[in-house]
Amino acid sequence: MTHRHLCRIGLYPGTFDPITKGHTDIIQRAARVVDKLVIGVAKNSGKGPLFDTATRVKMVKREVKALHDCDIAVMPFDNLLMHFAEKIGASVIVRGLRAVSDFEYEIQMAAMNYRMYPDIETIFLSATEGTQFIASSFVKEIARLGGDVRPFVSEATASELERCFKAEKSRRKVTPEVRD
Repeated sequence: MTHRHLCRIGLYPGTFDPITKGHTDIIQRAARVVDKLVIGVAKNSGKGPLFDTATRVKMVKREVKALHDCDIAVMPFDNLLMHFAEKIGASVIVRGLRAVSDFEYEIQMAAMNYRMYPDIETIFLSATEGTQFIASSFVKEIARLGGDVRPFVSEATASELERCFKAEKSRRKVTPEVRD
């Protein structure tokens, strides 16, 4: 009996605004359990991302470039996750979990996705020690207030955040404080 090798395609979706060391940890680990990993960068304008989709795709591509031994593609998407998963032939959705609070939301989403597309499984990878507290929203807030984000993102991403917030500060007009 011959066994035909099936290519197991995994999809790791997210906004990646910006990509953090927590994201890259999940990417590296997910790439070991699938034959090909597609990182789906969601347009997600409802979340009001700091970076536009094209910039976020570029940032993710830059971060995964160093992972030579993995078959990884980075693609933007702006439709229903499960429609995108079906389009690319994914059989697995990869989700990262940082805390118990993530689990409740993610398990509900996985159940809804399974109900719509029972052939596509969701797997959860828990954050490793040292990355479980990293959230893109925290990173943006730290950078916005002038803090050092290098422990949480790559040097290139930190520089991108600095440029972004420096430009934002220069666009804001400083109004003199009114004193009574």
